[in-house]
Amino acid sequence: MKTPTPLVKVTNALCDSFAAAADALSRRRARDIPEPAIDNFVALRWLEWCGGNLRLTQVGELVLMKVQSRLVEASPAF
Repeated sequence: MKTPTPLVKVTNALCDSFAAAADALSRRRARDIPEPAIDNFVALRWLEWCGGNLRLTQVGELVLMKVQSRLVEASPAF
């Protein structure tokens, strides 16, 4: 079995933290998202500033759907 490359590890960690950030945004708790994470998500165009508020971009919505589907696939079946 291959070991993940550092880039894959960073990407997985970033995707996992993006799911938490999107959850915080949905609860109107953007202040709970660390500033470095916000900077990364904006640079990736997953989030954008709009009138002083953060929101998901279309790309961010697609990434979130993929992350959520990956989390569902990884969870144990009941």
